Amino acid sequence: MNRMTSKQKTVARIAISHLVLISVLALVMVPYIIVISASLRRGNFAPAGLLPDKVSLEHWKYVLGIPYQEVVDSATGETRMVKAETPPLLWFWNSIKISAAASIGIILLSGTAAYAFARLHFKFKSETLGTLLILQMFPMVLALVAIYVILDFTGQYVHWLGLNTKTGLMMVYLGGISGYIWMIKGYFGTIPATMEESARIDGASQFQTFVQILLPISLPIFAVVFILSFIGLMSEYPVASIVLQTRSNWTLAVGANSFLPEHDQLWGRFAALAVLSGVPITIMFLLCQKYIVGGLTSGGVKE
Repeated sequence: MNRMTSKQKTVARIAISHLVLISVLALVMVPYIIVISASLRRGNFAPAGLLPDKVSLEHWKYVLGIPYQEVVDSATGETRMVKAETPPLLWFWNSIKISAAASIGIILLSGTAAYAFARLHFKFKSETLGTLLILQMFPMVLALVAIYVILDFTGQYVHWLGLNTKTGLMMVYLGGISGYIWMIKGYFGTIPATMEESARIDGASQFQTFVQILLPISLPIFAVVFILSFIGLMSEYPVASIVLQTRSNWTLAVGANSFLPEHDQLWGRFAALAVLSGVPITIMFLLCQKYIVGGLTSGGVKE
């Protein structure tokens, strides 16, 4: 009898676990299914239901820059050819370039700064770290006016760093690295300094120990920083909407927002662009996943 009770408890525990997992999976997947359904639904209507009533590829053709016929008058059957004035794929490409370049710059700047805070000794080190901790408490949105003024002034002398330039937006993004510095510094703190000291005794310079010893071990944290920064910049809207002022320079987030004006909201095109924006994020995660998993499964470094 006790054995049956134990089996029943095990079955109940497994059933509850599966029920919880299925519920969580449903909560995660249902919004994605609704967005995909809206992108395949004829007409620019708000999402309704899990499956589209009339399947159409018009929104995907618009996003991909392919001309398609749109019904103007349903009574007479009159149609017209529609094509995007500014191809959304251009916004897509702008987002990838800006996000990837800024993420690489964030890794370079935050990695070197974190190494200095983790391994070097200099004046006002703790005060600087405290200042960085305070700075990351304030979102970049609070500095929009200052960002606009600085870029407007800079653009008068260095045009490629002013307003309405991709490089100017990248420079703004590079200013938000304080949180990543703390993250990488914490990871460096888990790596024994004796490894670098042994290399220094063997004749390696400090730069060589940083490049040849510390960086290879730290690939997992750099992969995490790259993924987090890339995802964040791909979906960033407030700063990009202030800096980039022409349609040809818009990022994906700014271009997608143009489909949702106060009147005549184009939900179908917005949904298709939203699905498209998830493709590079998924690819980047899959490319960096092996470094993250390798770092988690390779075991700790022992002194």
